[in-house]
Amino acid sequence: MKKIIKALLGISVSLAVALTLFLYWPLYQRGAPPAENEQPVDVVLIGGGIMSVTLATYLQELEPSWNLHLFERQDGVAQESSNGWNNAGTGHSGFAELNYTPELADGSIETKRAVGIAEQFEISRQFWAHQVEQGRLPKPSDFINPTPHMSFVWGDENIEYLRKRHAALIQNPLFYGMQFSEDAEQIRQWAPLLMEGRDPAQKVAATFMPLGTDVNFGVITSQLTQALQKSDNFHLELSHEVTALQQNEDKTWNVTVHDLGTDKERTIKSRFVFIGAGGASLKLLQLSGIPESRDYAGFPVGGQFLAFEASAITGRHDVKAYGKAEAGSPPMSVPHLDARKLDGKPVVLFGPFALQSTKFLKDGSWFDLFSSVTHNNFAGMLRVGSENLDLVKYLVEQAQLGDAERHAELLKYFPNAKPEDWKLVTAGQRVQVIKRDPQKGAILQFGTEIVSDADGTIAALLGASPGASTSPPIMLSVLAKVFPQQMAAGWETRLKEIVPSYGRNLNDSPALTNEIRWKTSQALQLPYLNVPDAGGEQAIPTPAATNEQDAEGDGSNKELQAL
Repeated sequence: MKKIIKALLGISVSLAVALTLFLYWPLYQRGAPPAENEQPVDVVLIGGGIMSVTLATYLQELEPSWNLHLFERQDGVAQESSNGWNNAGTGHSGFAELNYTPELADGSIETKRAVGIAEQFEISRQFWAHQVEQGRLPKPSDFINPTPHMSFVWGDENIEYLRKRHAALIQNPLFYGMQFSEDAEQIRQWAPLLMEGRDPAQKVAATFMPLGTDVNFGVITSQLTQALQKSDNFHLELSHEVTALQQNEDKTWNVTVHDLGTDKERTIKSRFVFIGAGGASLKLLQLSGIPESRDYAGFPVGGQFLAFEASAITGRHDVKAYGKAEAGSPPMSVPHLDARKLDGKPVVLFGPFALQSTKFLKDGSWFDLFSSVTHNNFAGMLRVGSENLDLVKYLVEQAQLGDAERHAELLKYFPNAKPEDWKLVTAGQRVQVIKRDPQKGAILQFGTEIVSDADGTIAALLGASPGASTSPPIMLSVLAKVFPQQMAAGWETRLKEIVPSYGRNLNDSPALTNEIRWKTSQALQLPYLNVPDAGGEQAIPTPAATNEQDAEGDGSNKELQAL
C-alpha cells in the first residue's frame, strides 16, 4: 500500500513539475546575439501582410527619412491571411453581414457596428485612392472591383428581420441605395444562382447594395511593397523569422531574427516595433514580455471554401450573397456565396467551413496553440472554453463534415450546384482573441485589438474580422496610439491629405458622403450614388462625368441613378 501511495505521489509531483514547466516555458528568454547597430533604426515591422505594409506606407509618407525594416518568415509578402485565396475578399462595409446588425430584445435593429464598419471602409477607400493617385497602386481593377453585396434569407422570421434591418440601415447616408425585395423574380435578376432550382413555395427575401466591392488584399500588399522598395530607407528581408524580443534600458528594442536561408541569427536595435504577423502576433507579443501581453490568449480556427472556376458558373454570379448563421452557430460561421477575382480570373467561393487546427498560421506549427498557453492565460482559456460550448460544439461538428455534408449546405444557396463543379480549398488561419476584461474576466473577443506598451515603443495587432478591409483605419489608430507627439506636430495635417475625411464621420453628412465617395469612386473606378439630403434634394452639386463613367451629367451609371 505504501508503495502505491509513494508511486501516486511521485506521479503527482512529476505532473505538477511538467505543468509548471509547460506554463512558464513560453516566456523563457534565451540568449541572443548583441545588436549589430549601435544607432537604432526607426521602425521594425514583423510580418509581410497587409497590416505591416499599410503602416509602412503611412510612415514612409509621413517621415520619408525614417529607416524602416520589415521581416517576413516566408519567401514573399502576402503569403498568409492577406493572400487572395486565404480570405473572403469582401470589402466589409456592413452592407450584407447580418452578424453586424443584431436584433435587440425590444425587436429593434442595432446598426451602430454596421455603420462603424462602413465608416472604416470609407477610410480604406480613401487610402487606396490616394495610393492610386500617387502611382503606388498602378491599376485599381487589379485589386478592387464593383461587386454588389446581398443579404439572402428564407422563412417568415428571417424575412421580417431583414425587412426591419433594411428599414433601419437606409436611414443612414452610407447605406443609401440599398434595396429590399421578397419578389423571387427580382432576386433572380440580382443573383440567378440563388434562385434557379429553388422550391417556388419557399418564401425568400434579399437586400441588394450596388456599392459593394470585392478586394484582393494580396495584390494591394504586393504592389505597396514594390512602391516602398523604391526608397533606400525601406529594407525588406524575406525568409527571416523573429525569434527574440528584448527591451533595452533606453526603451529601444533588440529584435533577433533567424535567417532561414543561411541558418544564422543576428540582432537589430529599433526605436519602435510593430507586430503585424497575423496569427503569430500573439506569441511574439508574449515574447516581448510587456505587462499588457499577460491579458491575452488566442484560439485558432481554420477555414475552408468550395471553389467554382468554370465560366458557366462564374459568368452568372457577380455578387457577394451573405446568409444568416444557423441558430446556435458563432458569427464566424455566416455562409456566403461570393464572386471573386483571383489570379486574373473570376471565381465563385462558398463557405466558410471551419477547420479544427492548433496552428496559428496556415504554414505554422501544430504546437502553436500549446506554446501560447502560459500561467497568465491558462485559467482564462479554460473559463472561455466552458462559457462558449456552442463554439466548441460547432467546431467539432465542422470537423466531422464530409463532402456530402458540405454539398448539402451549398444547396441551400445554390440549389442547382453539382458536386463535380467545385473543389475544396483551405483558407488562412484566424486566431480569435481571448481577453481579460476588468469586470467580466476572460472573454472571447471578436474583431481586432491593438495592444501596445505604456511607452508606445511596441504595438501588436491581434484578432480577425473585419481585418484586412479596415487595415488603413486600424493603422491610423496605431499611429494615434503610439506616436501622439508626432501626430500633434504635423502628422494629422498630412494625414488629411491622404484621408480627406480624417477626424470626421461621413454618416453625419450626406454632403460629405457625396464629396468623399465621388473622389474615391473616380480614383478606384467604382460606381457612385449621389445621396440626397433630408429634403430629398441633391446634397452637393453633381460633378461632371469622366471618361471612366457614364456621361449623363452626374458621373454615375444609369442603373444606379435609377435607384
